[in-house]
Amino acid sequence: MDDAEKIEQHYATLTQWRAEHLALRELLRSLPLSEELKWHQPVYTHAGGNICMPAGFKDRCVLSFFKGALLEDPADILRPPGPNSRGARVVEFHSLNEVEALADTLRAYVQAAIAVETSGQKVEFAKDDLPQPQELTDALNRDADLAQAFAALTPGRRRAWTLHIGQARQSATRSARIEKARPMILQGKGLNGR
Repeated sequence: MDDAEKIEQHYATLTQWRAEHLALRELLRSLPLSEELKWHQPVYTHAGGNICMPAGFKDRCVLSFFKGALLEDPADILRPPGPNSRGARVVEFHSLNEVEALADTLRAYVQAAIAVETSGQKVEFAKDDLPQPQELTDALNRDADLAQAFAALTPGRRRAWTLHIGQARQSATRSARIEKARPMILQGKGLNGR
């Protein structure tokens, strides 16, 4: 099955937020975007650059803009997807009526996102902006293989591991998370196993 067939299957098998996803798909396909399969779901790109991606959650459907932090937001609809988000911004929907009511605004935001991508703008991330948990620092100091593998991870993977480990309240839990993560880190994998 090729990617186009997988995308069709994705949309055909949606049950939750189906109408909202289909409306977003129709809107996105009317714009100068390519529909590609990335991370096992449809992503809308322009000239090879990621622009946006619809996603569904238990309580909402979203349209996520990869470089949303660089977009102007006159309608005040863009939100960070989580407390540790830096570049992405999402528009949340709770009904098909909301998608339809925002259709013109979404078209304008997608066009702005295409312009941002075409211009080559990048979201500037602060270097080492997360404090490393002491348990992680200690583990990296004790284990040269782990330290080398951790340093070789992409910045996003290092950040995800640092967040995951650091969010544990107790030192023992942070240490246990490090031990559980060690094999994946040594393989160059991120928190989600990829």
